[in-house]
Parts: sequence; structure tokens; C-alpha cells
Amino acid sequence: MNETQQYFATEIALDHADGLIPRREALRRLVLIGLTVASASSLLAACESEKAAGVSSTKDGSSDVPASTTPPPAVTVQPDAALATESITFPGIEGRTLQAGWATAPSPLGAVLVIHENRGLTDHIRNVAGRFAAAGYAALALDLLSEEGGTGSFADAGEVTGALGQIMPARFVEDMRSALDELARRAPGKKLGAIGFCFGGGMMWRLLGSKDPRLSAAAPFYGPLPSGVDFVGAQAAVLGVYAELDTNVNGSRDAATSLLEAAGLTHEIVTLPGANHAFFNDTGARYHPEAASAAWARVLAWFGQYLA
Repeated sequence: MNETQQYFATEIALDHADGLIPRREALRRLVLIGLTVASASSLLAACESEKAAGVSSTKDGSSDVPASTTPPPAVTVQPDAALATESITFPGIEGRTLQAGWATAPSPLGAVLVIHENRGLTDHIRNVAGRFAAAGYAALALDLLSEEGGTGSFADAGEVTGALGQIMPARFVEDMRSALDELARRAPGKKLGAIGFCFGGGMMWRLLGSKDPRLSAAAPFYGPLPSGVDFVGAQAAVLGVYAELDTNVNGSRDAATSLLEAAGLTHEIVTLPGANHAFFNDTGARYHPEAASAAWARVLAWFGQYLA
């Protein structure tokens, strides 16, 4: 398996261990991303045993004590305020046609690229773009399965995850940079930022590693740090958002912090107490309203400082 598939496999196994998906469905999803039935069964059994024993899945032994628990800045948060998004297409490189959801304030403060979780461009992610528009920004939620016909062309979330795992990360980076082109075209003269969640958070680290000089701010939400990236030469101000109980992704938090420090980038690492992976997704089982509200306030303050 490639690095993306390995991350997806761990996520699926942890979801099963936490009782979020039944064993049969977990096996199906693991096979879709490339595991054999035997290896999938072994992985599920291992995670079940660790869960029963209370063993942390943190890979590097790093502390899960929150890196920042200071109160969020005083920002008025309206979680349900969102403008409608419209479906758009635009050109990518090598003749690709990219799909996205688009929403914008009448006179945007800045422009934001939104990158989805491993379930693709869902209504939830479109709503995030709409929330940015309601907060005064232009926002484009990219579908990283555009070349395959878009998220909507797949039967279910398991097939979406499996398809994402088959794509080389270099193509994702190309498509994200094409999306920045489109943002710059639609919001001329505005600073560009980006935010991503889960798999999309990992894509934020990759986009940052591309050293695109147009990127002024980035907010990876509980994103796994890819191997081999460095941020020297990047120019974005980075807000890294983690969840206290997300021991899987938190294993790379310290390494991400070290890379940001080595690159001399303006950054803040925030770990939300009591929250778990995917706490921002209000359609998911791990949604944590208080943590989501606090994180949204921080993002708006961060983008307000570095984009507006």
C-alpha cells in the first residue's frame, strides 16, 4: 500500500474499534483500498485488541497534552450561517477538467481553497465553503476525484475512499494549485488561503510543501504529515488544528511543528481538549460542537489576520 492507503486503513480500523462501522463494512472498505481479506482481518483484530487494552495508537510516543488550550479569540461564530454554493468546472493541467463548489461574499476579504476528507466533496464540505462566504470570503471546495467523474459518480463513501487511495499525491498537488489559479481568477487581487480536513489536512501539508508563493495562510485540521516534505521556502502562515483524543494523527504533530519552525514560518499549533478526529464534521459521529465552534473562531481570526 502507498502512504495514503496506509493512513486510510488505520482510520477504517479505528472507526471499527470505536464502534462507528460494523466489521463487515470495515472489511469491505479495507479491501476497496487494497488489502486482502486476511490482512484486513488481522488489522481489525489488532485495533480491537488495542482498544480493549486501552493501548494508545500514537506512533512516536509523543504527548497528547493539548499544545494550546487558551480561550479562542473573540470572534462572533454563527455555525449555521452559510451562503449557497454553485457547482463549477474549470481547467486543470494536462487537459483535466476540475469540479468544485463555489461561494463568495459580494466583496470578499480574501479567497479560501477548501479540501475535503476521505469521503470526497460532500454536502458538509460544500457547506464549509458556504460558511466562509457568509463570513466574508470567496471559497472554492475542490473535488479531488474530478478526473474520475467526481465524488457523486461513486456508489458510497467506501468506494470514494478506495478511489482516492489509488491516486498519486503529485496529482492532488497539481489539482490544488490549479484551484488556486481559479481562485485568483475569480477573486483578483485577493490573498489566497487554504483549509483541509482529515485526508484534506494531509493535503494541506503537501500543498505547503509545494512552496506555492501565492499561499498566504493555511489551516490543516488533524492532517497526517506526509513523509519527505519540508516547508523551507513556503510563505504561508500556518494554523495547525489537532484533537486531544486523536492519537493516530497526533503522532506526527511534533514533527510538523519542527518542520514549521525549521522553515521559519509563522505558525500556531492548537489541540482542542476532549475532541477526537473529525470533530469539525457536524454530520459525523465524532462531531464535537464546542471544539468545532472554538476551532472555527480561531480559523476566522487567523485568516482575518493573514488574508483580509
